[in-house]
Formats: sequence, C-alpha cells, structure tokens
Amino acid sequence: MTAPLLSIQDIGVRFGGIVALDGINIDVEPGAIHAIIGPNGAGKSTLINVVTGIYTAGQGSVTFAGQTLNRLKPHDICRLGIARTFQNTELFGEMTALENVMIGAHRSGGYGPFVAATHGFGFAAAESRMRAEAMDLLELVGIAEDAAMLAGALPFGKQRRLELARALATRPRMLLLDEPAAGLRAAEIEALNNILLDLRARRGLTILLIDHVMALVLKISDRVTVLNFGRKIAEGLPAEVRANPDVIKAYLGERAANAIAS
Repeated sequence: MTAPLLSIQDIGVRFGGIVALDGINIDVEPGAIHAIIGPNGAGKSTLINVVTGIYTAGQGSVTFAGQTLNRLKPHDICRLGIARTFQNTELFGEMTALENVMIGAHRSGGYGPFVAATHGFGFAAAESRMRAEAMDLLELVGIAEDAAMLAGALPFGKQRRLELARALATRPRMLLLDEPAAGLRAAEIEALNNILLDLRARRGLTILLIDHVMALVLKISDRVTVLNFGRKIAEGLPAEVRANPDVIKAYLGERAANAIAS
C-alpha cells in the first residue's frame, strides 16, 4: 500500500473557547486530487493554515513525505515542496504578472542576498532563467499574453490563475488551494478544472483543495473529505460523499435533508 504524501493525524485547534478543529485525520495519497468541503466555519481554511505553518495546532501532527511539519515556519514548509494559494488573492498589485511569478521562482534562484544586492556573478543568467520559467508558467495557466500587465489591473479570474502560477514557480510537490473557484464564472471554473487535471497528469502534482463550488470538487477529485463545525463527518469517493445524509444535512439543513430522505 502506498504511503500517504501528506498525513494529518488527530489535529486539534482552539481559539480561546472556540473549537476550530477537533481530532481531524486525513491522508492524501501521492498524485491524488483530494478535496475538503464543508459549510462556512467548518474549519477548512484553519486546516490548511495548520499544514502550511501559519497556525500551530494544539494537538496532533502533520507529516509530509515522512517529515513532521509541526512547528516549522511557513518558508521551511515551502522549501520541503508544499505551495499554496489563498482564499483572497495575495498578489503584488503594482508589479506585473511576470514579476509576480518571478518572485515565486526566487526560492530556487541559485544566488544569495549579496549577489542579489550587487548584481554580481551569475545574477543575470539566473534572472534570465527565472524569467523564462515564469513565462512558461503563465503560458501553462493561460495568461501569457498578460505578462506585462500590472497584477492589480487583471480581471479577477486571471488574478486567480496568476496566483496559481506563482505557487507553481516554487516547484512544489504538492499544491494546497484555498477556494480557487470562489468568484469565478462557470466557463472559468471549467478552465480551472482542466488546468488542475493537466498539472496532475503532466507534472505529477498532488493537489489538496478546499472549495464550496461543487462543479469543481465533484468533477476532478479522487477523494473528498467533509468537515462540519471542526469535525470530519464524511470521507470517500465523490459519489459516496454526495449521497451521504450527514453531508446533505450540513449543506442544506435538517428540513431539506429529511425531505430528500423521504
């Protein structure tokens, strides 16, 4: 049996008296697209923040490729091969799309602070390589023609793609996507579906995503985990999760769940 690439074991998080996550266990297999869904306040973003080192869990452990992530800083977790996007786009609006992606590529730039400050030996060659890599990534997500545009001037759907390209520039083994389809139109969601499937097929990326948009989650996910009020209430294949009474109740409410069951 293949060992999980990411293993989340018994994670608990409290904010004062509020229980955000309560004993969450999730294994993400290598090369899988694994979705986490749930209503607002279910704890989805909190979980991704724990995995990426923004929050520290009060209990439990997170391991990636056999290495424990507990108490590592976000930049150290990124170096291990985990990249993420955010629920609200976090771009440098006054920089071009190309420059935004090049920022992600600087993690593997091949020169240190001194060379960067003095433009010393190797700087020009490294910058040229990163520029070419960034253009390739913009092409991959379908916005190469916008390379010279300021990120803040891009339409929202293209900003989502740009943030994805910047995450890819860190050369991750695993992508964590926090509501990547939020605010997108149907055609944009379909395009995003194709991009994510292509990344898995061509680059072997493992993808963990959270979203409310079921057209994204159910179409491309290999496995789905459902959270509600900080607890895992279901997990399985998309068709199994969609038919689960507890999931229907969490999304539609008690009355709607009873109506469907009858």
